[in-house]
Amino acid sequence: TAKATWDLLDKFANYGFNKSHAAAYAVVSYQTAWLKANHPVEFMAGVMNCDLHLTDKLAIYFDEVRKGLNLAYIPPCVNRSQARFDVAEGALVYGLGALKNVGVEAMGLIANGRGDQPFKTVFDFARRVDLKRVGKRPLEMLARAGAFDQLDRNRHRVFDSLDDLVAYSAAVHEQRKSSQVSLFGEAGEDLPEPRLSPVPNWLPAVQLAEEFKAIGFYLSGHPLDDYMSSLKRSGVITLDQLSEKAKDGPLVAKLAGIVAGRQERKSARGNRFAFVQLSDTTGAFEATMFSDTLEASREHLEAGSKIVLSVEATMEADQLKLLARSVQPIDGAVAQAGGAGLRIYLDTPLAIEPVATVLREAARATQRGAKGPISFCLLDDSLPGEVDMELGQEFPVTPQIKGALKSLEGVLMVEDL
Repeated sequence: TAKATWDLLDKFANYGFNKSHAAAYAVVSYQTAWLKANHPVEFMAGVMNCDLHLTDKLAIYFDEVRKGLNLAYIPPCVNRSQARFDVAEGALVYGLGALKNVGVEAMGLIANGRGDQPFKTVFDFARRVDLKRVGKRPLEMLARAGAFDQLDRNRHRVFDSLDDLVAYSAAVHEQRKSSQVSLFGEAGEDLPEPRLSPVPNWLPAVQLAEEFKAIGFYLSGHPLDDYMSSLKRSGVITLDQLSEKAKDGPLVAKLAGIVAGRQERKSARGNRFAFVQLSDTTGAFEATMFSDTLEASREHLEAGSKIVLSVEATMEADQLKLLARSVQPIDGAVAQAGGAGLRIYLDTPLAIEPVATVLREAARATQRGAKGPISFCLLDDSLPGEVDMELGQEFPVTPQIKGALKSLEGVLMVEDL
């Protein structure tokens, strides 16, 4: 009897439900499944609010929003976001309080200051919100995340001007508290607006890196976006493509990724191995590296490094398993792929000279590497139609140059020929 009782306890110790407990879980499971199927935007907003400060979970949830459910979303914005995740016009609105190193209460000050009237400029924002109470660190995260893009698209300029904006806001609110009356309107309205820092915007790669610091994952793009056409020519496939191929059986393939982190371990025999976390334009993944591959490639595995891996891929219980055979820096893989040309779309003839300057500097700085033809397409409202121009000369074509061209004023789009 004692043994039979012990066996019952031993089995239940693993984790057991009584029937009432199991029934309650079944009801909750049905309710949440119904909500996700019938009200997916509201459901995901609620789920993300439950883990507002857990960046790793938010990254998984947001991947479900974009890829799994294909839902519309609004990125962090001081004119549209609340302190928490919300829903507006059928779209998920990213909550400002979900950014790193900001408080929900501080972000509530912004939502309250906005009310029903959107901010018009960063100076209007500074006058209506006491930035000293918000704090400089949270404001830096807002600038990095692009929350001021509706007020000023130059994130670098806003970021560098925060000290002056905070001082201006403090002066305005101090004058209001003093109950002084101004001849020019509301107290504080007559104070001169500070000059914003005269700096160019961050290059796309830098802007994405700053965005990652604030959000914890890439929201507006991915650092590999400008590499994709070159990587495709060199035989590199995406994570989504690899997952589909692996369903038909194990295979070896080339995969590109940007390193998010790695954990090294030691086996029972004393050999070191590692789990490396990466992401590409279609999602996040993890690759296992044994000691020989790890030792040969450790210098390329720092966070933020862009690499190309040769991997053995297998599908086990609907989960993709990756074993890295070799690693190389992404620039080496791109150089081997050869070059293509670029087609640059402009909205004003004034943008031609800055583009030409970037191309000339690239030609001087890049002695080796693939070159390609460059063409312009001018889309100016004052012209009767599109104007196409061929430069008749080949220039270096790299992802870095492509990114630099994209960041110029007047450049609408840069595409590969």
